[in-house]
Amino acid sequence: MIDSIIQFSIKQRWVILLLVLGTAILGVYNYQRLPIDAVPDITNVQVQINTEAPGYSPLEVEQRVTFAVENAMGGLPHLDYTRSVSRYGLSQVTVVFKDGTDLYFGRQLIAERLQEVKSKLPPRLEPGMGPIATGLGEIFMFTVTADAAAKNEEGKPYSPTDLRTIQNWIIKPQLRNIPGVIEVNTIGGYEKQFHVTPDPAKLVTYNVTMRELTEALELNNSNVGAGYIEKNGEQWLIRAPGQVDKGADLENIVIANRDDTPIFVKDVAAVIQGRELRTGAATVNGEEVVLATVFMLVGENSRTVASRIAAKLEEVNRSLPAGVVAKAVYDRTTLVDSTIATVKKNLFEGATLVIVILFLLLGNFRAALLTACVIPLSMLLTITGMVAGKVSGNLMSLGALDFGIIVDGAVIIVENCIRRLAEEQHKHGRLLTRAERFEIVFAATREVRKASIFGELIIMVVYLPILTLTGIEGKMFFPMAFTVLAALGAAMVLSVTFVPAAVAIFLNGRISEKENFLIRGAKGLYKPMLRTVLAARTAVVAGAAVLVLLCLLLASRMGSEFIPRLDEGDFALHALRIPGTSLTQAVDMQRTLEAKLKTIPEVKEIFTKIGTAEIATDPMPPSVADCFIMIKPRSEWPDPDMPKSGLVEKVMAAAKSVPGNNYELLQPIEMRFNELIAGVRSDVAVKVFGDEMEVMEETGGQIEDILKQVPGAVDVKLEQTTDRKSVV
Repeated sequence: MIDSIIQFSIKQRWVILLLVLGTAILGVYNYQRLPIDAVPDITNVQVQINTEAPGYSPLEVEQRVTFAVENAMGGLPHLDYTRSVSRYGLSQVTVVFKDGTDLYFGRQLIAERLQEVKSKLPPRLEPGMGPIATGLGEIFMFTVTADAAAKNEEGKPYSPTDLRTIQNWIIKPQLRNIPGVIEVNTIGGYEKQFHVTPDPAKLVTYNVTMRELTEALELNNSNVGAGYIEKNGEQWLIRAPGQVDKGADLENIVIANRDDTPIFVKDVAAVIQGRELRTGAATVNGEEVVLATVFMLVGENSRTVASRIAAKLEEVNRSLPAGVVAKAVYDRTTLVDSTIATVKKNLFEGATLVIVILFLLLGNFRAALLTACVIPLSMLLTITGMVAGKVSGNLMSLGALDFGIIVDGAVIIVENCIRRLAEEQHKHGRLLTRAERFEIVFAATREVRKASIFGELIIMVVYLPILTLTGIEGKMFFPMAFTVLAALGAAMVLSVTFVPAAVAIFLNGRISEKENFLIRGAKGLYKPMLRTVLAARTAVVAGAAVLVLLCLLLASRMGSEFIPRLDEGDFALHALRIPGTSLTQAVDMQRTLEAKLKTIPEVKEIFTKIGTAEIATDPMPPSVADCFIMIKPRSEWPDPDMPKSGLVEKVMAAAKSVPGNNYELLQPIEMRFNELIAGVRSDVAVKVFGDEMEVMEETGGQIEDILKQVPGAVDVKLEQTTDRKSVV
């Protein structure tokens, strides 16, 4: 069959070239559609179920909400396991499905179960699912701030409540309409609220109960439709607008009538514009702000979506009140572009080196150029395969490509064709006719087709077992194996179709095969070495065996890790404080910490999320903060040659100088991966299960003491559940 393909390619050479050109154009088109990211998304198939329970303690949340929701999820098809977190006023249950489960199918199953579980929950509690995103979904963060001289409509400086209102009603609705954006999560500021504060003495005086007051507020804050009437051939709609617009409307609501005298809300209570009991805050460089995180829809291109958000944010800024600015503080595009630029640089340098070697060793410009064409053609075909296989372009997939292996089969065929054509020309003493040339090209390709195909197949077989990996390992290494297999498959097809067709067309005229100075020099070194090795073959074999044993010994002493840590450039400092720390106190402590970190000359900007955001994708208590430390470009460092480890030491030294905190220094994406995959942010975690908290605390302390003695273990800490420990 291979012979028939080769023969057809030579006879229909122009057709083959047109087909190759068509696939190349398709590859260019698919390049525009290829999802781009820094690393593969290894997040498992999971759905978060969040239930807000205002006023409930963690114990009550666990017993009355979390248990009911988690128990209702049992028996779901393709369910792997569930885990939960119960905090003050919040229950979060994470449902993890087995690999390969369609995410939307899983969400549909959960939605059906949630309808059943609502009757088992306390009144007015509504469980809801988190956004359709993954661990890499947080692609863009921005802050909403106001200049010190800016004034609101009332002529006063913008308050945190004003900024939150602008975010919720002006910025957020516009960003949510961007293709690829699934959610905009807000933290910081205060939602605008009106507080009705009853006076117990006045309630007794007017003989009004709290129940009457509550019912009056509920019944008098709604718009009601009353059908329609027909008059003079027209249809008039009837409605009763009763929605409260301002505080004065609340004050004038009638609670009851006593002796034909209406009793108003203002008679028994004070109505003021107050602040919500918030669960989270945000700071930038020591100043409290409103911070928003934009989530990307699962399966979208992070670079493309982030670029859309940045462009839209510029447009939104023009519609904001004077002095109010929405500023980007984290953009995934920066990391993705940096990673892809590194990959492009390495691929370009590799391709250039391969082409130079081809020109030097083949000794024929046209032959070297023809062989080099296999590199971009294979790359374009690979991109088409990646789009079809839903594999993103990232460090693992694109970084695994080896152009030397890709052109290996083409080099063998082209070199043999040159040799046979030169021999036939020398034999006949003239230029070959077209028919003779085609016959020689076919014969030369046929001679080495097995060596070419088998060499590529052997390499492909090595990568096949990687495709069988499951779980996190499969998600991480599948893109690498798929890309290499696609590239080698494309190169193999091109070597038996495009290469012989192109050789038949372009390698005409006089062809000579001669050894250049590099080949002659290599032969001059190789021949005496070969004679020496053959003469002392016993010693050579023994020496090789010793080297193998030594290498095995060294391999047993090598360290190992799942994947090398990607240098994201910026830091994520996980700050932990004593449980029970109030949000106000946590903000004050964070200001002190950020002021200390800002003294480091390499630090560009610092922003922090404290506690839990509007949507509890990351249910942190007020005592925990995620501090993002944005680093300046290395060219702006006082010492550009300082290693990254030196900067890490400076950051940790500055952080540890602030009392009352404990820290974990990670990276933004790394931190999110760890948490979403296993529910913890550290690299290694030990969970203790039981019914008695005191016994579990005691056991946890024993485990902590043991782990601290493990060589290489750092930042070993016990999660604190009471105020009897010093630090979490």
